[in-house]
Amino acid sequence: MKEPVLDDFHQLQLGVKLKHARRLRGLRLKELAQAVGCSESFLSKVENDKVRPSLQMLHAIVSSLDTSIGELFSSSATEKNRVMRLRDRPVIETSSPRKSPGVTLENLVPSATLDLLYGSIHVVEPGGSSAGMIAHQGEELGYILQGELELTIDDTTYHLYEGDSFFFQSSLPHGYRNPGEITAKVIWVNSPPTF
Repeated sequence: MKEPVLDDFHQLQLGVKLKHARRLRGLRLKELAQAVGCSESFLSKVENDKVRPSLQMLHAIVSSLDTSIGELFSSSATEKNRVMRLRDRPVIETSSPRKSPGVTLENLVPSATLDLLYGSIHVVEPGGSSAGMIAHQGEELGYILQGELELTIDDTTYHLYEGDSFFFQSSLPHGYRNPGEITAKVIWVNSPPTF
């Protein structure tokens, strides 16, 4: 049986991990807030597990801290797994800035296990989105397991359905949303794990 979604960042200690990464880089809260385009107050709330950022904002934060979303899932830097059981898969729910449905990320690869690969299942509720465009280093590929997804890559929008796949250079601005009426599930792989 699948474990319930971790709808509280506190359960994965993401706020603590973000604060630790910021301090390791010698950044003040104000400096990081300016770099990612948010208020110090909002960033403080994220670090204290009071609010969940959107997927776009979470990516901006980890990029500015020279880490990745995958690293936030890691519980041990020495952990070496070859199998991830469904019941053990960590999950992060992001929020949407417009109070619409967000995106849930189900981690497929413990970040401490592989250096060149990060994989997740993006669960996108109807109306849910990446809340803007994202760009970073690497390459990406995805496969639509269920539902539909509107994927925009560098000013071109593709309407994808169950069974479709996609691939692109991560440095191209990209974003997505679920225009359908059912939950979309997408296997999403990044290499290297900069996402």
